[in-house]
Amino acid sequence: MTEILAQAATEGKNPPASRVVEHPAWPRLKDAVEQIRPWQSKDGSIDFEAEGAPSRADAEAAVRRVIEAVRELSPLLPHDAAYHEAVAKDLQRWAEGGFAVPDFLDSLMVFHPAQDRRDGLQHLVVFPMYTQNGNPNRNLEAVVLRMVWPDWLAELERTRYDNPLFCGITFEDFTSGYDTNSAVLFPETIAVREAPERFTWGGIFCDREAARFRRVTSAAVGILGLELPEDIAAMTHDQKRCEEAFVLWDMIHDRAHSHGDLPFDPFMIKQRQPFWMYGLEELRCDLTAFKEAVKLEADGVPQARDVQYAVLFDRMFRFPVTGDRNRNYDGLGGQLLFAYLHKHDVVRWTDNKLFIDWQRAPQVTNQLCAEIEKLYRDGIDRPKLVHWFAGYELVSTYLAPHPGSKWAKGPDALDLTQPPRKLVDDVLPDEFPLSMFYEALSKKLKNVIASTRGITADSPEQVAA
Repeated sequence: MTEILAQAATEGKNPPASRVVEHPAWPRLKDAVEQIRPWQSKDGSIDFEAEGAPSRADAEAAVRRVIEAVRELSPLLPHDAAYHEAVAKDLQRWAEGGFAVPDFLDSLMVFHPAQDRRDGLQHLVVFPMYTQNGNPNRNLEAVVLRMVWPDWLAELERTRYDNPLFCGITFEDFTSGYDTNSAVLFPETIAVREAPERFTWGGIFCDREAARFRRVTSAAVGILGLELPEDIAAMTHDQKRCEEAFVLWDMIHDRAHSHGDLPFDPFMIKQRQPFWMYGLEELRCDLTAFKEAVKLEADGVPQARDVQYAVLFDRMFRFPVTGDRNRNYDGLGGQLLFAYLHKHDVVRWTDNKLFIDWQRAPQVTNQLCAEIEKLYRDGIDRPKLVHWFAGYELVSTYLAPHPGSKWAKGPDALDLTQPPRKLVDDVLPDEFPLSMFYEALSKKLKNVIASTRGITADSPEQVAA
């Protein structure tokens, strides 16, 4: 294996191509990665004693093909040259080290896509990683993506929503780990020997989010008999409009995690907390994006109205009925938004049809945002456990807790001599079960939700509900 880089550098070149995925080396790279993935254990290593394991020589040959393909493709992407060189060295070191747990810290530290966010710029990414909401194992993956950074978005980031680490991206092609529900590329998912002091980028695939939104929303609207305003109906049939809505939503949402009154930030500090606190944090960031979109609409930003309805529909229709019920904090946030709007008579479900008061929806949605922001502001003066109970009280005001919940019975039902993190064990997997509305909707949307696995902008649009 000591000669892998030299061998790769001397391989013959293929005719030039403007897109990475059109170059003959790309399918060879995919094939080599797909050959390696089944050999890997959960931690990314290869156990040569396991049943069905390859020979050491076969594994080395597959890695050599990956390196060769990366080197052939790299000239198409001169902005990633240093990264591709580092990836080749990390792959070689992995092979020479006997395919133990992979360590790609060196290549991660020279990959900085947020430093050049030119709209349409391609990147070829090769890392051992898990894919959030996709594959939990650290398999080798290869992804070709493009940056989404139109002038109007760049101007908003420069003047109103500073977020220098955010990357809006779209898929060009990918290996099996992204043939899933994952719509993010985050550096913290990559196999490294130690976590860097700070990460310098984070990517969200707005094309997958937009395509998934369009398919699920269209099905839900049909099932519920919901009448949409003409411009919003047109938006749900327009992939480009939806991508622009999601990239703006994502940029503001991502920024909101580190702005405002923050007595806690469960995603940043990685402390163990009840899942409704994670749900409130995610919903707070989404409603912050909604609130800002209302302001942007008044300022004449054309994408702003689309953001508002993307937040409402994705949160109300897709989030609550996606995934299992094991501490599903995103689902909980969607349930809370719907219940809040329902109890304030903004949404009504009558004769199996859903009605929305389009005039009052922005005002009442912002009202929920204000309640969560007050929870946060007041939490600065509370002990952690008291704050958790305050969060529970806010959620349970609008959502019925499970009848067997200890937390619903109050502090006297819990052993308060235990540290707060131990009391998380008393949280039920489904602390706030689905309402009858969502039980009915879930059955009718189940196949549509399943069909969005691996979806991209190029996926067929129509699926039977």
